Amino acid sequence: MMKQLTAALALMTLPLSAAAQDEGSAFVEANVLGIFYHELAHALIDIEGVPIFGQEEDAADVFSILMIHALYEEEVAQELAYEAAWGFIGEAEMRGGGLEDIPWWDTHGPDEQRFYNTVCIFYGANPDAREDFAAEFELPEERAAYCPIEFEQAEASWGAVLDELIERGAGATLVFDGEADSFSARIIADEVVALNEELSLSAPLRIVEESCGEANAFYDPERREVIFCSEFEDHLIEMEEQL
Repeated sequence: MMKQLTAALALMTLPLSAAAQDEGSAFVEANVLGIFYHELAHALIDIEGVPIFGQEEDAADVFSILMIHALYEEEVAQELAYEAAWGFIGEAEMRGGGLEDIPWWDTHGPDEQRFYNTVCIFYGANPDAREDFAAEFELPEERAAYCPIEFEQAEASWGAVLDELIERGAGATLVFDGEADSFSARIIADEVVALNEELSLSAPLRIVEESCGEANAFYDPERREVIFCSEFEDHLIEMEEQL
């Protein structure tokens, strides 16, 4: 399953973008990519009719970390996963540190739990190479022992979906609409080009960056659009400064 994806996307195993090296931070780029993959998962669930057992938000988090594992060579994948994991800690710290600050009603799990799920699945995909990664984030041994199994379950769930997209071949079903006039927009626009060179969805998906009045990103099934709010970039910059 994912082996086919990894082979098909071999050309994407590149360092972090030139834009990040020249004008932005690795933290912002990793979290923009992680968020984009997360919202792409929501779109695939809708467009491809992917069955989900459990919370859809959890499935989207899993997809995001699987994409980082599959698309990038080891050193870069670890850097992206490292920064993306810190993004969940940053969200928790900006929200507040108490239990009373956690929105238990939300469809997203608590940021701290999303952090450990991300670390666990990424570690479980290649435990020998990522032992230091798990130690850096103090992944408890009792959880780490099951992480390879968690990765296998995640791979089994999403692998067939991704393989089908690859088998359709290159296309233009991902459409970045607008001017790539911000750091985050350029990251997403470049990723859209790279993905279109390797896979196709069963229906077009529009991706836009626009002002939403808040730091957010979401998939709109009625418009069949992924909206990345322009306010998110400043939110990530502020978060990095506080970490």
